[in-house]
Amino acid sequence: MKKRKGAAVLFIIPFLLFFLLFWLIPFVYGIVMSVTKYSLIQGNKGFVGFANYIKILFSSSMYHKSFIQGLSNTVIFVVLTTPFLVFGSLFLALLLDRLPERLKGIFRTIYFASYSVSVTAVAAVFVWLMKGNGGYFNNMLLSMGIIKSPIPWMEQQPFVWVALTVATVWWTIGYNMMLFVNALNEIDTNLYEASAMDGAGFWVQLRYIILPNIKNVFFFVLMTTIIASFNVYGQPRLMTKGGPGETTKPLIMMITSTIMDRNDLGVGSAMTILMGVVILLCSVGQYYLTKEKDNLK
Repeated sequence: MKKRKGAAVLFIIPFLLFFLLFWLIPFVYGIVMSVTKYSLIQGNKGFVGFANYIKILFSSSMYHKSFIQGLSNTVIFVVLTTPFLVFGSLFLALLLDRLPERLKGIFRTIYFASYSVSVTAVAAVFVWLMKGNGGYFNNMLLSMGIIKSPIPWMEQQPFVWVALTVATVWWTIGYNMMLFVNALNEIDTNLYEASAMDGAGFWVQLRYIILPNIKNVFFFVLMTTIIASFNVYGQPRLMTKGGPGETTKPLIMMITSTIMDRNDLGVGSAMTILMGVVILLCSVGQYYLTKEKDNLK
């Protein structure tokens, strides 16, 4: 018994070390820096209390404007991408679930392959596809006579949001789809057969068999998708550089600019903590909404 406990401890120690080194210590250190006047060049210049937070939330400073602008852009991105990444991936999983067994593996690989591509490659491909002048999509639409002038996919709003949404959905939808595929595989096939014998069609099975059985996975996918979308950085950084203006500059890019360009690590750390609070509130709110729905049932 002691040997088994010792082996269990050995397996846990690496996780605890990585958790301590790469999450807990940076998290605590970030909180400490957020209440100081901290410069990348000059280091810690003293304790300032909640001055950084007040400067971000309640003042008319550039930090307040940057935080609100970055948070607004991030929320727009979350609202645009989340429905496609959740319901779109569920739709693909349902399609795969009804394919013949010999075809499932092929299409599963096709849909998931995009997720293995780096964000740099994805950005490069979609910039080539959606450039305003000379982009593949515009050239194709012009040659077909569908449009008379190039669409500024990468230069003007709201087209830039369309480009970022399409690129993000294409890149990441395969991961969520695989989670739903695994959830669908866990459903007892006898339930389908019994319901079919009673005359139940697809929509009845979806409502009374599929959705109740994949409910936990659905809310897990929804929560992780929202969190991942709040942490968006690569696509706008590489595709639009936050433009036009700063209309696609997410909060993480604003934080990076505050730290690197304005040399204010204290305010940047405070912005990071506030961003974490926003994500936490979204997660907690979603959890309680889900729990309330379960209680009503």
